[in-house]
Amino acid sequence: MFDDFMVRATFAGIGVALAAAPLGCFVVWRRMAYFGDATAHAAVLGVALSLAFSISIFIGTVAVALMMALLVNILSGRGYAMDTLLGVMAHSALAFGLVAVSFLSGIRIDLMAYLFGDILAVSRNDLSIIWGGALVVVLLISWRWSALLTSTLNEDLAYASDLNPKREQLVLTLALAITVAVAIKVVGVLLIAALLIIPAAASRPLSRTPEGMAFTAGFIGMISSVVGLRAAYIFDTPAGPSIVCVAAVLFVISSGLRLLMPSEK
Repeated sequence: MFDDFMVRATFAGIGVALAAAPLGCFVVWRRMAYFGDATAHAAVLGVALSLAFSISIFIGTVAVALMMALLVNILSGRGYAMDTLLGVMAHSALAFGLVAVSFLSGIRIDLMAYLFGDILAVSRNDLSIIWGGALVVVLLISWRWSALLTSTLNEDLAYASDLNPKREQLVLTLALAITVAVAIKVVGVLLIAALLIIPAAASRPLSRTPEGMAFTAGFIGMISSVVGLRAAYIFDTPAGPSIVCVAAVLFVISSGLRLLMPSEK
């Protein structure tokens, strides 16, 4: 079954959607969209270092994305506004990554594949990495769901419940780094944040509970992947951007339904 490249691409898209859905909800709730973007941009530097030292790209991107996120956490609140700090870190990491790639001699690199994804070239090995990473993210978020939710709602309530919000932030950071690493092959570093945010934002008007929002986001992400791939195949368009376009259309539909719904008094 996995000899067909479209089958592999479909399963890869579904795997990334499952990983991004619950994490994307927390990104939306915590207003961490720019944080996710900065972590994704750091993945380019991770790719360059992985190729330079001949190690797994998955390991390299996870390590660099995690270091980037931890560095932002350490430097935040030390005289710089968070959006300014994230802007500096995100674009610096992307620039250093692109420059580092140019110094790699004897290695043929398709930058467009890393920037915008190359889901149609997903191999069986890539598929196992994507689903393995997605499983780790889902299990990690499920394990810490209540603690993460409490810390997101109110830090004082978290402390009163004997929880450490900084530790829960670290859990989210680790999950985000893994998601970035598995999604780079599917949508590329420039569109990873979109796959995190748009399905979660689209599911918000259709959900009444946090758990319902996470499940709905996963469903929207999977639909976006399948329909986007099919549209890319029919219209000969880039697969990664096509997936994000479908997610954006679903967001518009969801927002329209919200406007048509009677408001609660």
